[in-house]
Amino acid sequence: MYLLNLFIQELPKPEISPNIIPENPSLGTDSLIAHGLEKEQYIGMIILVIAVISAVGFFSRRVEYAILVSLFLSAFLIILLLFL
Repeated sequence: MYLLNLFIQELPKPEISPNIIPENPSLGTDSLIAHGLEKEQYIGMIILVIAVISAVGFFSRRVEYAILVSLFLSAFLIILLLFL
């Protein structure tokens, strides 16, 4: 009998509480995103690519040229697809 009363009862409407996380947080206030670190990451990636190419070039020039051509073609395609 008690279970039937639960289905008949009207649930109270939830009130907005400060403990509830909003579905759409305001822009620019997310503390989990590290803003301004992209520059250091790009510099690190460029240094890493230069180090890999020079290390491979030390052992074989043909492989170095193949890596350089593939990097330039990849960069060209990425730029082309981003701006289309």
